[in-house]
Amino acid sequence: MEDRNPALKSAKKGIDIPLLGVTILLVFIGLLAIYDASVVSAFRDFGDKLYYFKNQLIWAGISLTALGFFSFFNYHKLLKLSLPILGLAIVLLVLVLIPHIGTEAYGARRWINIGNFTFQPSEFAKLAVIFYTASIMAKFENFKIYLKDVLSVLFLPITILTALVLVEPDLGTAFILVAITLAIYFVGHSPIWHLMLVIPMALVSTIAAVITQPYRLERLKSFIDPNYDPQGASYQINQIIIAISSGNPLFGVGIGSSRSKFAFIPEVHSDAIFAVLVEETGFIGALFLISLFLFLITRALNIARNASDYQGKILAMGIIGMLSLQVLLNLASNVALVPLTGVPLPLISYGGSSLLVTMSSIGILLNIKRQA
Repeated sequence: MEDRNPALKSAKKGIDIPLLGVTILLVFIGLLAIYDASVVSAFRDFGDKLYYFKNQLIWAGISLTALGFFSFFNYHKLLKLSLPILGLAIVLLVLVLIPHIGTEAYGARRWINIGNFTFQPSEFAKLAVIFYTASIMAKFENFKIYLKDVLSVLFLPITILTALVLVEPDLGTAFILVAITLAIYFVGHSPIWHLMLVIPMALVSTIAAVITQPYRLERLKSFIDPNYDPQGASYQINQIIIAISSGNPLFGVGIGSSRSKFAFIPEVHSDAIFAVLVEETGFIGALFLISLFLFLITRALNIARNASDYQGKILAMGIIGMLSLQVLLNLASNVALVPLTGVPLPLISYGGSSLLVTMSSIGILLNIKRQA
C-alpha cells in the first residue's frame, strides 16, 4: 500500500539503513566480545561473570536512545549551543580533578560517579570540540581566516580543554582532541601555512607531555624495545602480541577459547579487546571487523559529501575524524605500530561513556543525512 503520509515517507527515505545496520551489528559484536573477554576478571573481582556485560548492555540501551534522539534533533541547534556545551565540558573536566567528586583509578582521575555508573567527561569533551570547532569554522565560511582571530576564538579554548585532559592524565584523548580540531580546521579551507605553523607546535607539545611524565616515557621505551622491562612497562604489549599470534593464523583458537582473558592481559575487555577477537577468530575475524569499520566510515563520508549545507559537511567530517582516528590508534597500538595509548575501540571496547558518545555521533550523522 502506498504511504500517504509525505512526512513519514520523507523520514523513511532519509534514514541511512546501511549505516544504522552496521552500527547495531558492531554494538552486538562488542557486547559478545565484552562478555567473552571479561568473564574471568568479572567473576574474580565482583563474583558475577556477567558484571561487565550487564553494565555495557544497559549503556547500549541508553546509547541507542541517544542515537534515536540525535537522529531527529536538528544539528543546527547543536551548533548554536556549541559554546555552552564547550563550557559544560570544561566544568566537568575541572570537577573530575576535585577529590571526592572525581574517581581515581590506576593513577588517573578521569571519572565521575553517577549512582552505580561512572561517566568520563573527556569522552563528552570530544563531542564538545567537534561542535565548537565546526560552529567557529562555519562562521568563517564567507570570510578570510586570520590566524590571530582563530588563535583567540578557536585554539585558545581548545587548548584550555586539552590541558585539563592532560592533567587527568590522558594523553591519548588529548591527542584526539587536537587532531579533531586540526582536521575540521583543514576541511574548513584554512590557509595551509596556518597548519604548517600549528602542527609543529602540537608535535612539540606532545613530545614534552611524553618526556615529562615517567610512565609515558617508560611506555615509549617499551614500544621501541619490546624486551625492555618485560614484567613491567612492556608486559601488556607483549601479552597482546602473544594473543594475536596464538592459534590458527586464519581462524584463531575458536570463539570462547581465548587463553589471554585469564588475567594475562590487564583490562583485556577495554583497550585490548581486539587482541582477544583476533586470538579467537584469526585473520578472518580481524578482516571482517576492520571491513565493518571501513564500511561505516565510507557511509559517513558519503553523508558528509552530500550534506545539504556547509555546517553539516564540516560537522560530519569532525565526527568522521574522531571515529576513524580512534579505530586507527586502537588497532595500531594492538599490533605495536604505535605505543599503547589507552584509546578504546569504538562500539566494541567496554566503556559506557565512549559508547554513548559514539552512538550520539552516529545519530548526528543520520540527522545530517535526513536533512540532505
